[in-house]
Amino acid sequence: MKSRVESLREISERTFDVCIIGGGATGAGCALDAQLRGLSTVLIDAGDFAGATSSASTKLAHGGVRYLQEAVRSLDFGQIGVIRRALQERIRMLRNAPHLAHAREFLIPTYHRTEALYYAAGMKIYDWMAGAAKLAPSRMNSRSRTLAELPDLNPAGLTGSVTYVDGQFDDARFGLTLVESFAQAGGCCANHVRLSRFDRSADGALTAAAANDALTDQRLQLRARAFVNATGPFSDKVRLLANPNLPPRLALSRGVHILLPLEAEEPSTALLIPKTADGRVLFAIPWLGRLLVGTTDDEVPTTESYPVTRDEADYLLRHLNGYLARPRRVEDIVSAFSGVRPLVRSAHIHETKKLIRDHEVELDRVSGLISVLGGKWTTYRAMAEDAIDLLQQRLGQSVRRCGSDHHVLAGAEGYRPDYWNTLAAEHQLSELTARHLVEKYGTRAPEVLSLAAQDNQLGIPVIPGAAPIRAQIVFSIRQEMAMTIEDVLARRTGLQYYSWALAAQAASIAGDYLGRELSWSSDEKADAIREYVAKIARMQAALASAPVHAS
Repeated sequence: MKSRVESLREISERTFDVCIIGGGATGAGCALDAQLRGLSTVLIDAGDFAGATSSASTKLAHGGVRYLQEAVRSLDFGQIGVIRRALQERIRMLRNAPHLAHAREFLIPTYHRTEALYYAAGMKIYDWMAGAAKLAPSRMNSRSRTLAELPDLNPAGLTGSVTYVDGQFDDARFGLTLVESFAQAGGCCANHVRLSRFDRSADGALTAAAANDALTDQRLQLRARAFVNATGPFSDKVRLLANPNLPPRLALSRGVHILLPLEAEEPSTALLIPKTADGRVLFAIPWLGRLLVGTTDDEVPTTESYPVTRDEADYLLRHLNGYLARPRRVEDIVSAFSGVRPLVRSAHIHETKKLIRDHEVELDRVSGLISVLGGKWTTYRAMAEDAIDLLQQRLGQSVRRCGSDHHVLAGAEGYRPDYWNTLAAEHQLSELTARHLVEKYGTRAPEVLSLAAQDNQLGIPVIPGAAPIRAQIVFSIRQEMAMTIEDVLARRTGLQYYSWALAAQAASIAGDYLGRELSWSSDEKADAIREYVAKIARMQAALASAPVHAS
């Protein structure tokens, strides 16, 4: 990937076929698709790539078990097609980026025979809908086999379980890898570039966009023949910038996740909690050395993402602990995150937990803005395909075949599941570090390690005992456009999701390398470290605060 300075210069000098606004899952997918079809494309994001909703998911590549349940209950067979399409996209994610996405077995505990039959039938429908894209057949399990697979389950009243297989992935790294793959295809991109207004022709059509570099306040002009709005929960704001007369289309939903310690010897099977007291579905999933528990689904009025609260954590733990022999406590939580999801507004459905995660591609006939609304991570590629099909029609072109369905992403070339063994042997790495590097970079891991070969200090772990090494910090700045401490520790290395405490310890190290590479002054570096540590402290404080409902 080019440096950010080079990219900003290119943005200022060129006119592109298309400007994609939003560097999350949908925007990065649109950018890659457009570039692969031969359209000169620029991608911008107001924050970091995959920096908001796209790194706050449940990390599932799935059709949607809960959506299937809602479709059957409401006899809404239109939703069946949505689920089937997502299952087809699931297998593409696993094939195009096998270092970032893989199959995961899920277990649904049952406590009555009728309940077991109900879930077993539902999962067979799920299998059938996947067709040739099925990852593995679902099955019913006896009580003894269930406890063998998940010994931590509370055995009281347990009759057995149903297991099925879905996909799991590293959402932040997947998003960054999409951007890298786009850049490899010749695309131009820049993060921390905030759209401020559109310029229009006499008939109202968009001709250019004004933006600000959020880090330097430098003003930029982006010239393009067409603009695609892929800003997720911020889509309505961009739509109104293009045409103030457009009605809002989104309902916003806040999802919350907590992360708990996970011992190396604990089973790799995930737990699906099929029904909470208020009718939701929750997951407890092994993920990159932690147990990821989520998610909530509550409508919110704004796009602002607040820290996870004690009440929200208590809600998740209360339902999780109902299924565990050894209850988990709020004090066990090592990290947490929340995100705001964009759901397409419906006149007939008001509860966000009942909204299907379908998408719409909207063309504003006045401004020409194309907006991708709603959707979910699993269908990012299909959403992009629909948007770029419409874009080519808008540009008066014949619709060329989409090439993203079989496009292997950066780091997947030559990948195999035991690649970490080769990496460990060739570079004298511990299993912990080798696995971590392969999980983040795939077969590009040697590019990171080449930095450590030039400077022995870069081979040292960022924090003793943790997997990330210092070379990743330098690589993320030089090759992945990391511009802030959070860019490095949250999305590039994953340390912030693994442990708030470790991330706070690592802030000064990340700040030192950022300061050196980006020529920060000593005051700028000190301010960046202080602000990041304060943000971690605020998230820890929100979680530790007494619940609102307490007397």
